[in-house]
Amino acid sequence: MTFQPIIASGNSDDDSDTSVVIETRPKTKKPPLYKVLLLNDDYTPMEFVVLILERFFGLTHAQSFEIMLTVHKKGVAVVGVFSHEIAETKVGQVMDFARRHQHPLQCTMEKE
Repeated sequence: MTFQPIIASGNSDDDSDTSVVIETRPKTKKPPLYKVLLLNDDYTPMEFVVLILERFFGLTHAQSFEIMLTVHKKGVAVVGVFSHEIAETKVGQVMDFARRHQHPLQCTMEKE
């Protein structure tokens, strides 16, 4: 919290009636951000991962292809950074879509 002194003086001719009022203003913090991660597996087709990235993360085909290759080569890649609610929604959407298409693709989130 920050404190700013506000000096208030009375309207009398006597200047000894000066008082200090402390006004508090709470500092608001930005909400924490969360990284959404895609994990590699040996069964999900590369084309399906590209589709996921385009559909749920709004990436171009070229961006999606690059991230898919990173997932394939390194085992994991950050696909976006979001507020908690949005990250949670995206993870749920990806996992649900992968399951409906019978792919074991894993998507997680972690605090940045």
